[in-house]
Amino acid sequence: MLTALLFDLDGTLVNTDPIHFLAWQKMLSRYGMEIDESYYQRKISGGLNPEIIANILPQLSPDEAMEFADEKEAMFREMTPNLQRLGGLTELLAWAESQEIKLGLVTNAPRANAIFMLEILGLETTFELIVLAEDEAAAKPDPTPYTVAIERLGVNLEHAIALEDSPSGIRSAVGAGIKTIGIASTHDPQKLCELGAFMAIPDFTDLQLWTFLSSLIEGDLVTI
Repeated sequence: MLTALLFDLDGTLVNTDPIHFLAWQKMLSRYGMEIDESYYQRKISGGLNPEIIANILPQLSPDEAMEFADEKEAMFREMTPNLQRLGGLTELLAWAESQEIKLGLVTNAPRANAIFMLEILGLETTFELIVLAEDEAAAKPDPTPYTVAIERLGVNLEHAIALEDSPSGIRSAVGAGIKTIGIASTHDPQKLCELGAFMAIPDFTDLQLWTFLSSLIEGDLVTI
């Protein structure tokens, strides 16, 4: 019995990684750092800004790191006026509503970015619950954000599915004991499965996803 879908934001609802990559590239070039996509995926994608900056720019003071992060995110928002939902997302959300499935959002994105993106995507009232990692005791890849989401939605974790695109997100959801589908919009699907996703799909139009969801509703599977 499926009772809740828990979505990540960046890379899952919308493919923002190319834009984040360019913003990080521009910001880090000021410090003589030239990064490629491989470095971005290994060191930055899916992380929380304070931790990322402390790791790659340890010379910055806390105030300087905060200023850097604020400027980088402002740059990101300036570069994203025309975001588009990931393929099949609209249909999946409509299906979930028709089945009375609870919807939650669990993200490491800063509050300003989350609000901004949800408004552009027309999803500001879609989610019953929004968990911002910056408000919790720990961020992804720690399981805390997903554990919090399950508790606040009041659902059994065995009856929930998480949808995540990044290694840190997969680790967080799987670590919380939640069945997780990898969204391979930014990372290799095999890598996502190696980290614990039981399925990896390019977007929400994938037939494998819909076949699986149909089997849950039709009762072919007693548990997820």
